[in-house]
Amino acid sequence: MQNTATPTHCPYCALQCGMNLTPAPDGTVEVSERADFPVNRGALCGKGRTAPAVLSSRVRLTSPLVRSGGTLVPATWDEALDRIAEGLSRTRAEHGPDACGVFGGGGLTNEKAYTLGKFARVVLGTSQIDYNGRFCMSSAAAGGMKAFGLDRGLPFPLEDIPKSGCVILVGSNLAETMPPSLRFFTELRENGGTLIVIDPRRTKTAEQADLHLMPRPGTDLALALGLLHLVVAEGLVDEEYVRERTAGWEDARAAAMAHWPEYVERITGVPVPQLRETVRLFCEPESAMVLTARGPEQQSKGTDTVSAWINLCLATGRAGRPFSGYGCLTGQGNGQGGREHGQKADQLPGYRKLDDPAARAHVAEVWGVDPDSLPGPGRSAYELLDALGTDIKSLLLMGSNPVVSAPHAAHIEERIKSLDFLAVCDVVLSETAALADVVLPVTQWAEETGTTTNLEGRVLLRRQAITPPDGIRSDLEVMHELADRLGVEKGFPTDPAEVFEELRRASAGGPADYSGITYRRLAEENGVFWPCPTEDTVVHPGTPRLFLDRFATPDGRARFVPVSHRAIAEEPDEEYPVLLTTGRVVAQYQSGAQTRRVDELNAAAPGPFVELHPRLAERLGAAEGDPVAVVSRRGRAVAPARITLGIRPDTVFMPFHWYGEGRANTLTNPALDPTSRMPEFKACAVRVEAVKS
Repeated sequence: MQNTATPTHCPYCALQCGMNLTPAPDGTVEVSERADFPVNRGALCGKGRTAPAVLSSRVRLTSPLVRSGGTLVPATWDEALDRIAEGLSRTRAEHGPDACGVFGGGGLTNEKAYTLGKFARVVLGTSQIDYNGRFCMSSAAAGGMKAFGLDRGLPFPLEDIPKSGCVILVGSNLAETMPPSLRFFTELRENGGTLIVIDPRRTKTAEQADLHLMPRPGTDLALALGLLHLVVAEGLVDEEYVRERTAGWEDARAAAMAHWPEYVERITGVPVPQLRETVRLFCEPESAMVLTARGPEQQSKGTDTVSAWINLCLATGRAGRPFSGYGCLTGQGNGQGGREHGQKADQLPGYRKLDDPAARAHVAEVWGVDPDSLPGPGRSAYELLDALGTDIKSLLLMGSNPVVSAPHAAHIEERIKSLDFLAVCDVVLSETAALADVVLPVTQWAEETGTTTNLEGRVLLRRQAITPPDGIRSDLEVMHELADRLGVEKGFPTDPAEVFEELRRASAGGPADYSGITYRRLAEENGVFWPCPTEDTVVHPGTPRLFLDRFATPDGRARFVPVSHRAIAEEPDEEYPVLLTTGRVVAQYQSGAQTRRVDELNAAAPGPFVELHPRLAERLGAAEGDPVAVVSRRGRAVAPARITLGIRPDTVFMPFHWYGEGRANTLTNPALDPTSRMPEFKACAVRVEAVKS
């Protein structure tokens, strides 16, 4: 590669910030500002600035590894690939195709996610495929589908946020999870708009708010219903909008009216005056938005909670109008595109449903297979992981680290250890990869070309900036080689551009239609918003803003969904009297598999901690920095105390980036939302104990 700057995108969160990469003479890669990309306008967080550190051979995998005598040892590519093919073939022969599982990741490019779904269904013939994006925004996706008939994280660009009159931000600490996005909310306030933050912690994001509500974890559903009750009681419903653009209002209205303010205050802990002030600030301006993130979504009632917030937007006429609406802040780098093209248990490319005969016929024709040969929907992510070693005997895993990231993680670790065979493709030796029978070192963001879809629904082109080290292959090459060994010689190209051309055909006519998007357009236009059904930019330039004319339902009307408050799956009691909630810190990302290998980031966030209120610390006799134990019905975690007035006295917080005794997900509850199958990461009952020296 030439030593010139290559415009590309960050490998981490769903902002997919633009950056320039330049190879340096000493073999390192320099990151520089790329001001032309509208999402970040050159700004980068510490993770983005230091992303090239993971390209170093000092921290990344450089050779295939196979298990020999209980130890992972270097091997040739042929030996490693043969071992994987043999393991999967043996499982299929002895137990059937559904005994082979496939687990993907929200960081895989669209090309990889598409090929992984095709590989599972065409080569392995298994229905058992899902991905870690199920843990990200599946509840928001389910709520969006129910209300709007379409799921795209944000139905408008980020640049619309500063033009709104009010934004309610529910359960997001974007000042730490996606720092460059904070400027949109700063501009909102500079323009006279209002920011309301809902979070049980006084985070860095909450410090920027005009109004901060601190509900008890797991009560966001009651809070949204209480606000809708006040909207009705105070005569603030947009009756004309409801009549002309929605359906189902009467049932939703009746459900909300059962949640009067004083009742909601008892459930949530949010005072009635704050509820009334929220309604006033939200309803006074001409435009307003509600944006949710993992806080309200990672609950066993996450879909209903999202529906309640959408109902608030619909009742006030705030969806499908300029600078208004409901949106979800996607977390993972390709969390949006990752679920659109087939690595989710129930979906085919283009966001088609796997149990739809027309969808099966369309995709099968593109793939050159019989529609009847495609397996039906399989297990969701946690259910798939929970079945390892019993119904599922072998697992192919790409770009995920469930030993750290899954709920009830100690149990999932044991399930993974019980497999007959595990193969992992990754750029580093994650905690999950360390348990594998075969580990394949694969290319990463700066070493390959491919597309991602950011939180706005903007499809982007990541460009290769450097040549990967000798001995490293791409995930596409891996699947090509495995398909060949497993008897499918065609249909698995290794060129990302060729894969994307097939993806375009497979998505054509689907809800997430990419058929009009090309690599050329992505390069020239700084990304294209889906749906985009034609290459003719005059006829269809892409869709930055959804629902302005109609919603994606058969009659064009949005649907109210009647919902009612219910308790979290595991309420506190005498034995476990405190609530645990989890989240991220600014210097680490997801399971930390990559960021924990960057010296600068580790210096900023070296390990886990337990955030607790001074009252709770006093009862424990714990001082700042003292080790404390957090115990749930699933296990015990130990980390230093971080004492702050910025958290509710009945709540503790732990970040989930670390393995070992401070692993937060040892504690979390795998209770699942009945619709989205999202685990309840954000609220479980625990007790906190001082650790004696």
